[in-house]
Parts: sequence; C-alpha cells; structure tokens
Amino acid sequence: MKKILPYFTIDGAVGGNQDWFTNVVMHIGGCAAATACDCCIYLALHKGMTHFYPYNVHELNRKDYVDFSMKMKPYLRPRVNGVNRLYMFREGFGKYLEDIGESRIIMEELPGEESFEAAERFIKKQIDAGMPVPYLMLRHKKAYYKDFVWHWFLCYGYEERPDGMWIRVATYGESADFSLRDLWDTGYDEKGGLIGLNE
Repeated sequence: MKKILPYFTIDGAVGGNQDWFTNVVMHIGGCAAATACDCCIYLALHKGMTHFYPYNVHELNRKDYVDFSMKMKPYLRPRVNGVNRLYMFREGFGKYLEDIGESRIIMEELPGEESFEAAERFIKKQIDAGMPVPYLMLRHKKAYYKDFVWHWFLCYGYEERPDGMWIRVATYGESADFSLRDLWDTGYDEKGGLIGLNE
C-alpha cells in the first residue's frame, strides 16, 4: 500500500524552503512557521481553503512565500529552545486559523513517547484523509538524521514495505523517504511527535 499526497513546488523546490528566509531568526529557527505555511498552501490548493494563503495559490513564488512566513512568524515565533513542544505548534497555528476566521480544523497531538505502531496508525489515518502531518523531531541517535534534529517538517505520504512503513517528508525545499520505525526510535527521552489536522 502506498499513498503520496499531491504536493506543490515553488520555483522548483518541493514545498517552501527555510533557507530563503532573510530574517535572521527565521532563517535559523523558522521551521515551525515554514511547516505551518506549507500546511496552509496545501489546504488552499487541495482542500479549497483558499483563505488559508493570502496570495495567489495558483502562482506560487518565492517572494510571496517569504512574505507569508513573516505573517506566520508572530504565531510560531522562533525562541531560545525553539517551538519544541507539540502544544506550542497547536496553539500558535490555531491562533492563526482563528484570526483568518477558520473553525473547521481541529488539531490533535501524538507525543513521541507513543509507540511506533501508534505513530504508524496516526500517519496512515491522516494521509488517507488527505491531510499532511506536521512532524517534530528533537534529537536522534543516528547522525544520518542530523538535518532533522530539533526540527519541524511535513510528512505527506507513506508506503508499506516488507520492512515496515516508510514516510515521505518535505523540508528545506526537498523531499526524502525514511523508515518510520527508524526515525521514530530516536534513542532519547526527550521526544517530539506529530500533529493531526482534522476537518
């Protein structure tokens, strides 16, 4: 079984790219805001929620994306330890949705302390419903994932393989496929988790 949601590109990049941000703190710590921006563009494009994105969603470009990130910044502002708790994303993004008059989206959390099997069910349910999944990873024992440490990114697909579920994620304008079991087993007590977006 494989399901990859239709994503979007901006000037050749897969989704947005935090490296485009010219604001210093956003360039360093704007991953939560970027993930929220990508959620909004996806929902505007594929769920008809055009009010989520204040620009022309059918003519996506880098300038508008960077401008949008600065609109999202007050809601998911970079801070000393980052947006390092699920509730911070849920509350910040929830306030943005409230301010644009959106009440249909309900968010739920799946903490990183939950089992791999719970994460697998959670992601499958969300993707099957046509919803991408904001994912927070704080630390990981494997250097292979160094670009995803203390980082928010967006999961937009999965594939059930003989060795378990693999997920497709987007961040920094690129996509990557990871074994969910391997990614979820960080080896640390301090974990991140997943956010579910539900209509």
